[in-house]
Amino acid sequence: MKPDQQNLWIYQLLLLIAVFVIWHALTATGILPPFFFGRPLIVLQKIWEWFASGKIYMHLAITLVETVLAFVAGTVLGLGIGLWLALSPTASALFDPYIKAVNSMPRVILAPIFAVWFGLGIWSKVALGVTLVFFIVFFNVYQGVKEVSPVVLNNARMLGATSRQLLRSVYLPSATSWVFSSLHTAVGMAFVGAVVGEYLGSAAGVGYLILQAESVFDINTVFAGILVLTGFALALDGLVTLAEKRLLVWRPAQSETEPL
Repeated sequence: MKPDQQNLWIYQLLLLIAVFVIWHALTATGILPPFFFGRPLIVLQKIWEWFASGKIYMHLAITLVETVLAFVAGTVLGLGIGLWLALSPTASALFDPYIKAVNSMPRVILAPIFAVWFGLGIWSKVALGVTLVFFIVFFNVYQGVKEVSPVVLNNARMLGATSRQLLRSVYLPSATSWVFSSLHTAVGMAFVGAVVGEYLGSAAGVGYLILQAESVFDINTVFAGILVLTGFALALDGLVTLAEKRLLVWRPAQSETEPL
């Protein structure tokens, strides 16, 4: 039996509190060396100081801008190129080996190249994030179009649907569910691209704060930055979930599709 939503939130909060209590107990007793694992109370105090002083807001804003730009650009490119190749067998066959080759490349190694091309500003981070988001969306859109039922396509064609009508009424609705299933991962990857880019070279951003703390072996500030980034990523994922619920109101709930 699944817990109701209210009880689930309580259990999740209790689990989080338990993790911090265990962390505090292990570091306070010396079982885990505080130099390497930090002290949770100092970590939470550091986070409070960041938000109380307002220092963190500028860095969060820069990371947010980089994440949003990478997410939007990567999603649009993935959607457009995914639709094009899915609906064009010749182009798909021509570009297939190149897409697989680029997808197999560890994109993090492109960060120094983007830094040389675009400088240490936001655009090098956006470029890295786009490379991470693009393939996630692309492959889901491509698969979503390929999964369209031939029966539905044939019926639409028999009713005289044009190519544009097929795209709008058949292909796009089929791809939409696949797209939204990929967006949760895509927004995380855009965030990773922004933070990794900041970590490798920047003058602002939460990744920059973590890098500065690491350079002086301030493990508490490192953990504070990690916790802030984690909360930030969860907030972005929540926004994607909210958009999904609003835009996919036509999709039946799981309980409505399960057999009796």
